Amino acid sequence: MQAEAATLRREVEVRSSGVEQRRGVLARRLAEVEGRLAARPDEEAAAQARREAVTGRRAATVAIGEALAMRAGDADLVAERLRQKRREQSAAARDAGVRLDALRTERAAAERDLAENRERASRLEIEEAETRLRLEAAVETLRRDFDCEPQTALDAPPPDVPEGITLPARGRELERELRMLGPINPLALSEFEALQERHEFLQAQLDDVKESRRELNRVIRAVDAEIVSLFEEAFSDVAVHFEGLFATLFPGGAGRIVMTDPSDLLNTGVEIEARPSGKNVRRLSLLSGGERSLTALAYLFAVFRARPSPFYLLDEVEAALDDVNLHRFLDLVHEFRGEAQLVIVSHQKRTMEAADVLYGISMPPGGSSRVVSQRMRDLQLEEA
Repeated sequence: MQAEAATLRREVEVRSSGVEQRRGVLARRLAEVEGRLAARPDEEAAAQARREAVTGRRAATVAIGEALAMRAGDADLVAERLRQKRREQSAAARDAGVRLDALRTERAAAERDLAENRERASRLEIEEAETRLRLEAAVETLRRDFDCEPQTALDAPPPDVPEGITLPARGRELERELRMLGPINPLALSEFEALQERHEFLQAQLDDVKESRRELNRVIRAVDAEIVSLFEEAFSDVAVHFEGLFATLFPGGAGRIVMTDPSDLLNTGVEIEARPSGKNVRRLSLLSGGERSLTALAYLFAVFRARPSPFYLLDEVEAALDDVNLHRFLDLVHEFRGEAQLVIVSHQKRTMEAADVLYGISMPPGGSSRVVSQRMRDLQLEEA
């Protein structure tokens, strides 16, 4: 309502200012008309008529202004009443806010009291439930352990206790003594006998294992001794034959095999020293490819001679040899021909010419592979 009064007041003020502006405009126009009438007498009648019309309109405007002034007074009265009513409503609202705050404070206090009462009731219910459970457990224990009802236990005469000691204290003392005694197992004797029998069995098994371990250690020592003896004997034989065969393959040269750790024959390594004629080197890595191949062949045939076998299989062992070294290798093959059979895989023509029998694989165009054999003695007879 106060907003409507303010709006009405603003409208009255606007209309009043508009009336005053229009009154000034009409006065100026009246002066202009009177000036033109003085200049033009013939238009005086028309101007008089217009003047009367303007005077009428002015009177109407004055009446409207007086009405607007009255309305403005009424609007002020309405606005004053509205302001008074608003002050009264604001005071009532403040009083209501104060009462509301007081009620909220009372409600918060009541809610706190309610929460405390609920918590107290919950604790009481929990305590009651725990008491009920303890009572039921006590009754069950009494029936199980003492085979009697609670009323019978209550009616029973109290036991004699020393002077100055209460029954609960005597009960706690007896319980402590029982705990110190510990649980009683009626099957302890049978369990002990079973464990004793198990212990004796495991002890016998352990003794057998220890005896087996001692026997195994004796066997290992015997095998180690046999290995050392055989290795030492085989090494001595191979070393002697290697020196002779190396001198055959390298005329004027010297070679030998030595142990890296002669004191420990089970873990020792074997090194080959080779010094061809005219070279002051001993390591195989410093020799040419053909010399390394001949050295390896000398060691291989030394093993063959120290520990003979019915036959030997050699695969491309002379591939890196030149003509001179190949001739020496073939001489060595001829020397071993009377001792064992040698099967040599080779692509060297001279090696094939030294063989007794040739075996090869042939594959004609469009056909399958087949084995071809040829005895060199038969071929020599055919050529003769």
